Amino acid sequence: MTLNSTMRAIVVQKQANPVAPNISLNSDWPDPAKPGKGQVIVKTLCSAFNHMDLWVGKGVPGLKLDYPRVSGCDGCGEVISVGEGVDESWIGKRVIYNAAIIVPDRVSPDDPPASTMCPNYELVGEHHYGAHAEMFSCPADNLAAITDDTDPVHAAAFGLCALTAYSMMVTKAELRPGQSILITGIGGGVATSALSIAKHFGCKVIVTSRHQWKLDNAIQLGADQAILDEGQDWSRDVRAWTNKRGVDMAVDSVGKAAHLNCIKALARGGAYVTPGCTTGPDATTDLARIFWNQLRILGSTMGSNNEFKEVASLFNRGAIGPVIDKVFKPDECRQAYERLEAAEQFGKIVIDWR
Repeated sequence: MTLNSTMRAIVVQKQANPVAPNISLNSDWPDPAKPGKGQVIVKTLCSAFNHMDLWVGKGVPGLKLDYPRVSGCDGCGEVISVGEGVDESWIGKRVIYNAAIIVPDRVSPDDPPASTMCPNYELVGEHHYGAHAEMFSCPADNLAAITDDTDPVHAAAFGLCALTAYSMMVTKAELRPGQSILITGIGGGVATSALSIAKHFGCKVIVTSRHQWKLDNAIQLGADQAILDEGQDWSRDVRAWTNKRGVDMAVDSVGKAAHLNCIKALARGGAYVTPGCTTGPDATTDLARIFWNQLRILGSTMGSNNEFKEVASLFNRGAIGPVIDKVFKPDECRQAYERLEAAEQFGKIVIDWR
């Protein structure tokens, strides 16, 4: 495979809802350009899906994107070319990457160093073409090496979701061993990563889902308790499980449909952390409970390169890892999008390019 030719790529043909009907595998998509300063070109072994792939297909609020385009915020591959200023020893290494790119010429002196709290960052797979292709480019600073014997399927599925969960739970909410953790909507990549991290820290975990089979899977992965969410006030069940104390942390990516129950389920001084809101952002809350119980409300998105290297180290040591839902070949890309769009997955959906 050489640069300056064409490659296979999974292409979002246009912005639309639903997304899957507008997905195709193109065999003549242009290769990435010669790597620029600080950049590398990676030959893709496997790529993995995130909810962001649907946002790229539907259109990202406030962001103008040109179509057709290639998404993909997670991938694993081998470095085949490096740009100016990049150590050539990267060539031949297997890598995963942090999709969040801080744009240096837009960083102001007031921005936190090496943090995605800086508003001036872009995403591989959103602003820039992503890993759902035979090759992709990204900054060398965003790479983490993996061992040659690591399964590329698991490596591709690991990056963004594990980083998001680690940043919000460990860095921001200050996760400690032995705490009690609530995770809503178990089944998605961030939620299953949160479960893996919580169990690594020796925490007790209670999960919710609208699907019993997802709860059954979570119990097999180490969850200590599970609640079938049928629209009831399940905060009472959480409090009963904790002897009326409440949980130390609620990890909620569901949003509107789960937020109030999470607030009611927290112990005094507990932390509510959210990386998203799949059921909507306009949630009903309880401010009196928040100030009276001195709760912390923490928003989080992705994570820094320093955090990425920390979480990649845990992955390389086998301490934490992703849950794989299903692996598709590139010519099955539309079925992969359909599965993601229907929220039928438990864990990560992966494309195997080998």
